[in-house]
Amino acid sequence: MRDTPHDPYVRVRGAREHNLDGVDVDIPRDALVVFTGVSGSGKSSLAFGTIYAEAQRRYFESVAPYARRLIHQVGAPAVGEITGLPPAVSLEQRRSSPNARSSVGTVTTLSNSLRMLFSRAGRYPEGAERLDSDAFSPNTAAGACPSCHGLGLIHDTTEELLVPDPDLSIREGAIAAWPGAWQGKNLRDVLDTLGHDVDRPWRELDAKDREWILFTDEQPVVTVHPVREADRIQRPYQGTYMSARRYVMRTFSDSKSPSLRAKAERFLTSAPCPVCGGGRLRPEALAVTFGGRTIAELASLPLTALSELLSRATEASAGTAAATPDNGETARVLTDDLVARIATVTELGLGYLSLDRATPTLSSGELQRLRLATQLRSGLFGVVYVLDEPSAGLHPADTEALLVVLDRLKAAGNSVFVVEHHLDVVRHADWLVDVGPRAGVHGGRVLHSGPPSGLADVEASATRRFLFDRAPAPARAVRSPAGWLHTGAVTRHNLRAVDAAFPVGVLTAVTGVSGSGKSTLVGALAEGVSGAGRLVTVDQRPIGRTPRSNLATYTGLFDVVRKLFTETEEAKAHGYKAGRFSFNVAGGRCETCQGEGFVSVELLFLPSTYAPCPDCHGTRYNPETLRVRLRGLTIAEVLDLTVESAAAFFEDTPAAARSLRTLLDVGLGYLRLGQPATELSGGEAQRIKLASELQRPHRSPTLYVLDEPTTGLHPADVEVLMRQLHGLVDAGHSVIVVEHDMDVVATADWVVDLGPGGGDEGGRVMAAGPPDQVARAAGSRTAPYLARALGFDIEYGFEPS
Repeated sequence: MRDTPHDPYVRVRGAREHNLDGVDVDIPRDALVVFTGVSGSGKSSLAFGTIYAEAQRRYFESVAPYARRLIHQVGAPAVGEITGLPPAVSLEQRRSSPNARSSVGTVTTLSNSLRMLFSRAGRYPEGAERLDSDAFSPNTAAGACPSCHGLGLIHDTTEELLVPDPDLSIREGAIAAWPGAWQGKNLRDVLDTLGHDVDRPWRELDAKDREWILFTDEQPVVTVHPVREADRIQRPYQGTYMSARRYVMRTFSDSKSPSLRAKAERFLTSAPCPVCGGGRLRPEALAVTFGGRTIAELASLPLTALSELLSRATEASAGTAAATPDNGETARVLTDDLVARIATVTELGLGYLSLDRATPTLSSGELQRLRLATQLRSGLFGVVYVLDEPSAGLHPADTEALLVVLDRLKAAGNSVFVVEHHLDVVRHADWLVDVGPRAGVHGGRVLHSGPPSGLADVEASATRRFLFDRAPAPARAVRSPAGWLHTGAVTRHNLRAVDAAFPVGVLTAVTGVSGSGKSTLVGALAEGVSGAGRLVTVDQRPIGRTPRSNLATYTGLFDVVRKLFTETEEAKAHGYKAGRFSFNVAGGRCETCQGEGFVSVELLFLPSTYAPCPDCHGTRYNPETLRVRLRGLTIAEVLDLTVESAAAFFEDTPAAARSLRTLLDVGLGYLRLGQPATELSGGEAQRIKLASELQRPHRSPTLYVLDEPTTGLHPADVEVLMRQLHGLVDAGHSVIVVEHDMDVVATADWVVDLGPGGGDEGGRVMAAGPPDQVARAAGSRTAPYLARALGFDIEYGFEPS
């Protein structure tokens, strides 16, 4: 049957992408196939890097050459051949761009349908002209409020924010909003040249002068004569003045640096736009209603409430005299479509979201499920859907709904390939591809490809033990709190005056269904509570946004390595300093590729492609730098070592060994020292941050806050991580984790459970106490699943899935 259109298998031969070791595997079509294995074993390289990448490459070959230039393409995968491969759709867990205009409505295209409903079937003021659907979009010139440009907020600042301590002089730093270093000194020197007294306390300056210094839009240019310093020659230069308000507003709106934007935001006030009242639209669009509400009011409702309102409004309007047969039927068709599409989103446990919820505030799991809901409505069949951990961020109560959705995709005539760690999803699979046995160079082999039951006989599999040899969490002594932290009455998002208590000196798990308010509550605690001591928040944001940031640079290990290279005889002979061994600095790096290791190749009528640098061949350094060797290895070869190999190489260097040991302790031995930050998953980034914290000697008690630290981790990796977190508590620190993994929650000392549902149905503390106590709490949706993890036999009004 091979090479025929009716071949029921996708047949992969000789896959060598990343750490795959010449993999040959046959995977059935029209089935739910789950890829498992420890982090870094190669499962994503097989599912995404090989199968999906090859499907995309074949599709792009059918596209007109000129059109290919407009599409971002992945490179051809390192594989011998793949046969029986249908077209593929990828749903990866990627973070959204920080765009305030991107929302749940735009991602799901539900906003388009809602705008069409208001345009065609909305109730207009008497005599008003009917508006096009674009007039109901805050992202178009036709619809955006001219005052706030469709953002709904007006940002401004005040003297009190810009100058928090008026007893200081300008030279002493009274204007806190100004930048530091040379740029701040330049602004002070310009003011001095303009005749302003920069040495008098701010409060003693004339009110008109204070107003001009902080808020003027003028930008005068003057010749500045800097004060001469003993060891430096200071030449006159042309300096331009910029007011504090202008600097803050420009930094907030234009800066690409998250840290600079965050600093600028501290000096700004945000208030609803006085023209549109936060509705983001022009007055004529906000005058149109449906069901008695404006489009801005409907967009702010949770999707479950929006669906109910649309259904009621359609029924009510159908019988009114104002409804013509034409717009009554139009309203019915459009609302039926909207309600059906909303039902797909709520089925995936996202009914608590609103259409105007900005996508940067969503988790990667929520974003992926929104894209999955959109695909369900597309009606495609005969394709391969490749999903990256769709259960990420899902409470166990919502996982059953996810499985129903995956089954619907399969029943529609599609193949569903899922990279997954959640054991309920693994058990539900028709076919299991287990990759391992371990990570990095110790993985990259298919240990099992067949029905899940067949994995029970594969001794080398790290997944087998968790799938078939499960036992309740062993009983352990619950630690006693050394004190308590109180959040106070928190009113934010769906929390209404919630006052929660967190014990000090123990491990606390915060649980609840998606959207119940867990991250909001913990975020309020992290903003500063007396008695918390030192606070460390370990999230899953990238450790860097460019390939120049990597594992070695983030952990500080690269500084140690470069210092060791400067101490070699070859480096001393040439007078090389540490900067010589940085690929970010001119001198030691390859100038052809500017230390990138690759160059862009422009192709006529084809998209630009990337190739290894022809001069350094990807090493990133020039030949002179590569002549220096540390115990036989060049700086490029050291960066290519895995953490595991580097630990042996640097075992006699305490500063390097300590950093590498902590990376091994959190299960990251398979990563390369020079692995770019852009290639790391959110879970890997979080564990690197945790390792960076663990390598520091901490004398004072610290509060560690982690948001879903087990996301993206195989159960075997979760065990490694939890050993480290419990070790922190045993060392006298406090740990709070927001978590859905009931095996992790079962090992906690204290549990705070929020609920009962998500959005407006959540935001309450349902139970708080030791795990065995919360497992018996009535009304908690977490309790049945926690009881199962603890091995309890308790009767509930509903059973865990």
